[in-house]
Amino acid sequence: SSKPSSKFTATTKALSKADKEMAKFYVLIGPPGAGKGTQAKIIADKYGLVHISSGDLFRENLKNETELGKLAQGFMARGELVPDDVTIGMVRDRISRPDCKNGALLDGFPRTPAQADALAVMLKEFDSKVELVPLIDVPAQVLIDRLSGRWSCRAQGHVFHEKFNPPQVAGICDIDGSELYQREDDQRSTVENRIKVYTQQTAPLIEYYQSRNLLVTVDGTKPIDEVSADLQAAIEKA
Repeated sequence: SSKPSSKFTATTKALSKADKEMAKFYVLIGPPGAGKGTQAKIIADKYGLVHISSGDLFRENLKNETELGKLAQGFMARGELVPDDVTIGMVRDRISRPDCKNGALLDGFPRTPAQADALAVMLKEFDSKVELVPLIDVPAQVLIDRLSGRWSCRAQGHVFHEKFNPPQVAGICDIDGSELYQREDDQRSTVENRIKVYTQQTAPLIEYYQSRNLLVTVDGTKPIDEVSADLQAAIEKA
């Protein structure tokens, strides 16, 4: 049976190869709570790159009801995983837009060695390649402390942290006086599970890029500006 989205593999290239020659592509890896979103924005702004988050890409395609979005929606509605070729079609469409002429910082894609292979093939079409894969490394225990200490207020969702930003009165929001509660996402058992899943799923991808000498590890326990400086140094050395 033919793949449902094979017709998307020949997506027209909005940019000529000449436009793409200067483009630089980076893949940012890091566990939940490592500060990936914050760093991605800083790096993208500094180097004139587009920050492509796989989550944003899915939301955009679903919201705009693109053909790929409708395909993805069909799989999701049946509780099935969205096949690689649909996700890859979304990424290809995104990087072929003119705003990616300098390149992009990919976040949340690829997730597997198979997707990494597909990305390499796709970038080759544009006479480009992955320049570097920075990994923001934070020990599991630090991540658990960072994420599981968060409490939100019921009225307006103001966020406090029992260690880093505690409320003046335990259990009460400083700003509007409403009760503080812990979102399910921020509960310790949920956080531990998210980190475990990330570690299992991402280990093969880390090995994939390590074996190609593209991986560089940055200590994510440092202050935000120091992590940024280390990432920038790695990018400029690449």
